[in-house]
Amino acid sequence: MLGGAKRVFIVVGVVLGLAMIYTTGSEQRASEAQDGGGGSEKKETVCAMTVTADLLNVRSGPGTGHEILGKFRQGAEIDATTQVRDGFRKIDDHHWAADEYLEPVDGDRCE
Repeated sequence: MLGGAKRVFIVVGVVLGLAMIYTTGSEQRASEAQDGGGGSEKKETVCAMTVTADLLNVRSGPGTGHEILGKFRQGAEIDATTQVRDGFRKIDDHHWAADEYLEPVDGDRCE
């Protein structure tokens, strides 16, 4: 009978331990999500831009040698980051567009 009680005690202890680990981890994940990941990465500012070209290619990297992933029509309003490299503005993690054909929406600063 004592062996069964020990097992129950051990199982309850393990379940409570796992519950504590899970709740501590979920609180940490929530706080990281609120501050943008919590790492040393610099958070990029997002700004609204208007496409000025008739048709603007969206590429996989900053340059004309990168694959075209899509296109925007003139007048389209998009969100982009402030990062510009080799004349291309980063739109998101894997999308870039020629900066010369993007203009900040009225009142938005995108430097």
